[in-house]
Amino acid sequence: MNYDFEPRRPRPAPETSGATRSLLLVVLGMLLAGGALWGLDAYRARQAEPLNDPDARPREAAPAVPLDRDEAEAVDLFKKVKGSVVNVDLVQQVRRAAWDDRPAEQPAGTGSGFVWDDAGRIVTNYHVIEAATRRPDLTVRVVLADRTAYEAVLVGADPGNDLAVLQFAPHNRPPKDKVRKIAVGTSADLEVGQKAYAIGNPYGLSLTMTKGIISALNRSIKSAGGGEIHEVIQTDAPINPGNSGGPLLDKAGRLIGVNTAIASAVPNGGNVGIGFAIPVDTVNQVVTQIIQSGRVLRPDLGVKLFDQQRLRRARYDHGVMVESVVPNGPAAKAGLRGVRVDPRAGKFEPGDLIVGVNDQVVDTVEDFQRAVRGLKPGETAKVKVVRKDGEQEVTLTVGGA
Repeated sequence: MNYDFEPRRPRPAPETSGATRSLLLVVLGMLLAGGALWGLDAYRARQAEPLNDPDARPREAAPAVPLDRDEAEAVDLFKKVKGSVVNVDLVQQVRRAAWDDRPAEQPAGTGSGFVWDDAGRIVTNYHVIEAATRRPDLTVRVVLADRTAYEAVLVGADPGNDLAVLQFAPHNRPPKDKVRKIAVGTSADLEVGQKAYAIGNPYGLSLTMTKGIISALNRSIKSAGGGEIHEVIQTDAPINPGNSGGPLLDKAGRLIGVNTAIASAVPNGGNVGIGFAIPVDTVNQVVTQIIQSGRVLRPDLGVKLFDQQRLRRARYDHGVMVESVVPNGPAAKAGLRGVRVDPRAGKFEPGDLIVGVNDQVVDTVEDFQRAVRGLKPGETAKVKVVRKDGEQEVTLTVGGA
């Protein structure tokens, strides 16, 4: 079927003469002028109304509602702990100008920290003050809750656990009544889901408190020194750049961790609800050693372990094997043996297979490392090994490296 049709053409508009166009423009101008005059009159009328009231008085506040339990808990915690939390700032000494020898200061970094003991020692992250250990033009400054500032010096640091201990400089110490040490808890009995509070200096905003929960336990993260920090606490309490080195607290206001890192979508980005804190039990051990000697001794048994994949291919389905022992080290003194060659037969003989340390079962290298981390230099440890003639228990004295 075909549809033949002719489209309708629009009729041409009638021509307008020049005189008509002029008349239309005059009428349009009069309408616009009238509208403008009407708007101006209305504006003047509004301006004529009084805008001020000499009898005005402040409004009366509505009655306050009592704090609920959670609010009261947070308020009390902040009041209790804020005096122990400090800013840890890096300050650079610069010249004002080539012709002016007077020193000037400019900020070079900021973080958080807290008072550890009655002597006024301060705990913070190593990465907060790391630059000051390499650059003599940087000064570490501690700012207390009342905003008074004091120079600080480094007592010692443990880059592997991203911890550092500071002390007020001898010539610039606060009065003793300003030194308020923090209450210390334990991380051994923490539970996922319990409340966690953070107080610190995010983006230079001093004494900022945030609240969340413990999201996970026993995480591992990279430290500023390049190693791994184990048994780390994960929290969703918002922490941001500047919170580093500040305390993570339980609802009683006890220290349970040191805020050290966040997961972010972009480098140096803000909080996305995933923050990490060094557990207080690690902090307590590391800080004590730094105060005692200025350095940290890591527990060491004096053994090098055989490659685990090769060990499994050799049909050892559990335990870790000693490849070699450090001469005169703890394992060597206790009689542990590594892999060796029988000089008569010319065959390799397996080393001792470690299957336990104290009360902890050792199936993998990770199990062994975890067990050793729980030891202390100088204490005795019982190492369970398997040899050709059966299972034996060897007692040795833990070394420190």
